Amino acid sequence: MSPRSSEPGATPLVFAHRGSSQAHPEHTLGAYLRAIDEGADGLECDVRLTRDGQLVCVHDRRMDRTSNGTGLISSFSLTELAEFDFASWHPNWPEAGEDPVVARGLAEGDVLTRILTPQRLLAAAEGAGRPLRMLIETKHPSKFRGDVEEKLVELLSAHGLERHRDSSSLHVTVMSFSMLAVRRLRELVPGLDAVWLTEFATPGLRSGQLPAGANIAGPGIRIIRANPGIVARLHARGYGVYVWTVNTAADVDLMLDLGVDGIITDRPRFVLDRLGR
Repeated sequence: MSPRSSEPGATPLVFAHRGSSQAHPEHTLGAYLRAIDEGADGLECDVRLTRDGQLVCVHDRRMDRTSNGTGLISSFSLTELAEFDFASWHPNWPEAGEDPVVARGLAEGDVLTRILTPQRLLAAAEGAGRPLRMLIETKHPSKFRGDVEEKLVELLSAHGLERHRDSSSLHVTVMSFSMLAVRRLRELVPGLDAVWLTEFATPGLRSGQLPAGANIAGPGIRIIRANPGIVARLHARGYGVYVWTVNTAADVDLMLDLGVDGIITDRPRFVLDRLGR
């Protein structure tokens, strides 16, 4: 499959950034079930390792912002993290807990306030009943270094990585801000599509170049607002372009005009409506 996600003139793929995270608490099962129902083309998540080597879907190094606990994610075991509330901080809670769409997607034992594992998220994606994409970002710096990528590849392989790579049901793409992590992921599984994320318009990016291992660029929206010509230069070299985090009508329109391949957004239904889908 080409890193270019859409044919010329087609609308971009829409990825739910940490789920439908304006509507529901980020990285919770409810946020992802809502995004699936809203029609998102794909789901985006971040992964970190716990003290006992388990992958969890959390953005920050610390749990303080998105839970009722405090401290480093890496200092807790998965069992310990499961005791904290990772949802009630959100301004739209408790509405999220009463959402009938979310309720329909729950399995026995699911708790909406509990920390989410990528295993459960993959199960939700596989059960969506339609083709879906997954963007999974490994977070760095990490004291676990390359163990994060190795654990992720183990998980994806257990779910049939190559099958998902070529299947019409689920396509997995890996991402990182770390050039080393991107290269490591491609070395572990050469067939994976890999996004190099950046919030800086480096000289290489401005000329349409990506670091070794990456075949998709993941620039922040501010980079593209200031340097719109980057998209055409990246496309000329055969790279895909996924832009984050696109939440306003003006930015959606700009992405459409530039022909980006993917839009990563906290508001998937809003973006889909803006794209006329």
